[in-house]
Amino acid sequence: MDFANLPRRRLIQGAAATAAAAGLGGLAATPAQAAQYPTTHWIPADPSNYTVSSRPTSYPLDFVVVHVTQEYFQDAVDIFQNPSRDVSSHYLIASADGYIAQLVREKDIAWHAGNWNYNTRSIDIEHEGWVDKPAWFTDVMYQRSAQLTAAICTRYGIPRTRDHIIGHNEVPGATHTDPGPNWNWTKYMGLVRAA
Repeated sequence: MDFANLPRRRLIQGAAATAAAAGLGGLAATPAQAAQYPTTHWIPADPSNYTVSSRPTSYPLDFVVVHVTQEYFQDAVDIFQNPSRDVSSHYLIASADGYIAQLVREKDIAWHAGNWNYNTRSIDIEHEGWVDKPAWFTDVMYQRSAQLTAAICTRYGIPRTRDHIIGHNEVPGATHTDPGPNWNWTKYMGLVRAA
């Protein structure tokens, strides 16, 4: 790393971000900027619903698992905060506006897949809605989720492929059907690769 130029690089990146936010154009975003995490809001799950860990040191991270809540956003939050439910999620995305809640830190193991091996090796994203009601899968939800998935993949070196970005129904031993046949994998993966 060239430490002599580090402050200049940060200045240039900051200027590019400021220009983009102001709509000034002229400075193109770099791929590293394109894979940055979107804004998230910390709404913690109950500590009895996940396992504290030190990933990726304790377990490698190989997958992003896509879920659909079968609940409204707030009802899903309530479930993850209920200590008797034994379930959690790293992230939850609202249908209407793409609002992203983070409920479990990425270093910790959310209980989401129904398969301990996959729980230890994945980060999951819940999406508000129902598998049989495709109107819940809005453009803004797809976009914000794809941006989040791309950032997770970049951070942990997870390939942006369907072998590593999977549905809950694709987890070995899964009894769930989400995200279901109405989830547009072609659209989603295109957005993930472009982010």
